[in-house]
Amino acid sequence: MDKVRLGMIGSQFAAHLHLNNYEKMRGLKLEIVGIASKTEASVQKTAKEFNVSSIYTDYRKLLERKDVDVVDLCVPTNLHEEMIIAAAEAGKHIICEKPLTGYFGEDIEGEEIGFRVSRERMLKGAMESCSRIRKAVEKNRIRFCYAEDWVYAPSLTKVKRIVKVSGGTIMDIRAEESHSGSHAAYSRKWKTSGGGSLLRLGAHPVSAALHLKYYEGETRDGKPIRVRSVIGEVGRHTCIPSFQREPKKWLVTSWEDVEDWSAVIVTFEDTSKATIFASDGVLGGTRNTMQVYLSNAVAFANINPNNAVEVYAPDPGILKDEYIAEKLETKAGWNYASPDEDWMRGYPQELEDFVDCILQGKEPISGLDLAEDTMKVIYSAYLSAEKGQRINLH
Repeated sequence: MDKVRLGMIGSQFAAHLHLNNYEKMRGLKLEIVGIASKTEASVQKTAKEFNVSSIYTDYRKLLERKDVDVVDLCVPTNLHEEMIIAAAEAGKHIICEKPLTGYFGEDIEGEEIGFRVSRERMLKGAMESCSRIRKAVEKNRIRFCYAEDWVYAPSLTKVKRIVKVSGGTIMDIRAEESHSGSHAAYSRKWKTSGGGSLLRLGAHPVSAALHLKYYEGETRDGKPIRVRSVIGEVGRHTCIPSFQREPKKWLVTSWEDVEDWSAVIVTFEDTSKATIFASDGVLGGTRNTMQVYLSNAVAFANINPNNAVEVYAPDPGILKDEYIAEKLETKAGWNYASPDEDWMRGYPQELEDFVDCILQGKEPISGLDLAEDTMKVIYSAYLSAEKGQRINLH
């Protein structure tokens, strides 16, 4: 094929993010032929904004189109498995937003499954979901692209080059994604989100750390350095009594049965470590950072904030509607203004890799193996936090 014909499933924030970053490829090697979303008003608005002619309120109608080569799933995580399997069986290649899947208590009635279901059961359920997804992908011989933008971020790409040229050993990785809390309604409950900050935010730094160690091993020894064990801890910091009494809340507080803070220590086969933090309790905009300590070099990847542009305003109204950075509570004072936040986070690079892989019949940098390994680490960390012990993965 000379162009990839894409169908978008979803019409909210993530869909807009992807559609914005497809723009430079449209007409050259990409066509967007339709958008599907169960909310008609939303899909109509998105289709008009991005000049897409066909809309559907049933995603299966989009899958029936013969002129769709690939679908991009920008929907809540609890819908991923169903849609991945349906798309695979329809012979469509798949781009899927992170995280891959999770445990949503399909066989549990009622709310608050995060309080009532053992993490051992959740780990088993999540990995069974991964297995069903892999079976559908491999059976139908379609390409699966895992939308983990950190892997494509220019700063992380540079770190990989430093790892390669230095020939050093990665001893210690310290990575974090944090902000003041998601405003998406689905994120509040385990049954729709599959977990809290560890899954929703931590998937990014976990995947990036795994990818970097796998890359190190493949570059030096011809095989990836895999995870040996995981230690996890989680918290519900917005439930702290003194915080609850504060009259003004700058953080999202409406979590139901999911955690808003998490930390994971990953031990790899070579005994090196990665420490991952993910929190919905951090003010000052989104933090996406990775520190890599090698035996002969040090590299920091500051995806955001970064100091490419620093701006000061004594009053937030001075900067009007000019975008500064994601999840920023105020434009007053000193701030880090990202000149191109999507580029810094790797979105255009990620999506172009996916389109090229579908055109050329090759595997993406971020694929099903990374997606599945990330799920195993995260749900093992949930189990570790519940049991208060190290969980061995092999």
